Amino acid sequence: MDLLRNTVQPYAWGSPTAIPRLLGVDNPTGAPQAELWMGAHPTAPSRLIRGGREVSLDQAIAAAPEVELGAATAERFNGRLPFLLKILAAKKALSIQLHPDRAQAEAGFTAEEARGVPRDARERVYVDDWPKPEILCALTPFEVLAGLRSAPQAAEILSQLEVDALAALSGDLRADPKPTTVARVLATLLSWPQAERAALVGDVVEAATRLAAEPSEFQAAYDAVTRVAKDHPGDIGLVCSLLMNHAVVQPGQALFMGAGGVHAYIRGTGVELMANSDNVIRAGLTPKHIDVPELVRVLDPEVAVPILTARQIAPGVEEFETPVPEFRLRRLNVEPSMPLTAPGDGLPRILLSVKGEATAISGDQTLELQRGQSCYLSPTDVNVMLAGAATLFLASPGE
Repeated sequence: MDLLRNTVQPYAWGSPTAIPRLLGVDNPTGAPQAELWMGAHPTAPSRLIRGGREVSLDQAIAAAPEVELGAATAERFNGRLPFLLKILAAKKALSIQLHPDRAQAEAGFTAEEARGVPRDARERVYVDDWPKPEILCALTPFEVLAGLRSAPQAAEILSQLEVDALAALSGDLRADPKPTTVARVLATLLSWPQAERAALVGDVVEAATRLAAEPSEFQAAYDAVTRVAKDHPGDIGLVCSLLMNHAVVQPGQALFMGAGGVHAYIRGTGVELMANSDNVIRAGLTPKHIDVPELVRVLDPEVAVPILTARQIAPGVEEFETPVPEFRLRRLNVEPSMPLTAPGDGLPRILLSVKGEATAISGDQTLELQRGQSCYLSPTDVNVMLAGAATLFLASPGE
């Protein structure tokens, strides 16, 4: 068992207080602290505290993949830790986005490599050949946009704005009420003429502000547009957001984003677990490149973006069921009267404490985990007993 030291990513949309509060440290500059990364991603790998010195987790895995990952996991994922665990703390809205499946990622990456598109180029879409499914478990109420609305709902929410420029799109949605029509309307908005965007967005934000004060089925979605407009003034994604389902994930619940599902995070703090990839196809609320044809190709307008409740699989052990091989997320509730054994023997795992204090015991080794601390459990760390009073998250490969 190895304690981890992890990197905080200071993205501009991050909260200046949530991650420092979890870690029990000050943030004297007040700068945004958006994500705490735990894993072996080459951009910001965790460091193992091993033998009195720090060792980069990605380098440790590269040097001995069968030892650090186990032979089966090393073979299955080509010597790569397949998941990345994060604490995500959003104060401002993130971009509307979706992610490819494995076949799409491999084909897209190969094609861009063949065309010689630099990996750091603004127009680059596929920076690696991996999919990027995700699950987010809320630690605070977490406001999200997740999946496309039905065509009748999309038509109604646009019609209530009474913005003349959107009348034809509302008509299309009513005339052909299919998921593919909603996707087509999304593409139309993202391709809106630049010279006419400011007027459209301004009219929509003005109307949404008015409607946010009136009780209706869509009041929360209109209110979100009003607030997000302060983060992304003039962005066409503000209009696009109304085509998406608006929800607030409550603490303890989780949101699963499979391939092709369009989504965006608005506000909140949560534990996020994803495949170890950087592939993001954006669709608004961002100054970054938006490849509309590729987005339309990858988008699945019928994909479900479910809010999940954990299933108890053993005393003190809950699991979020996700149909992907790269990761599995469990929540462990340790009580003084009920120590428990961490599941996943034989697999590489990362254990994160989000509340209280726990002691991990494996053989003759003991490791103390305070709130905000995490550790790496290799396949040889078996029968890891957890004692104390704490809530922890355990990340491992999936089935």
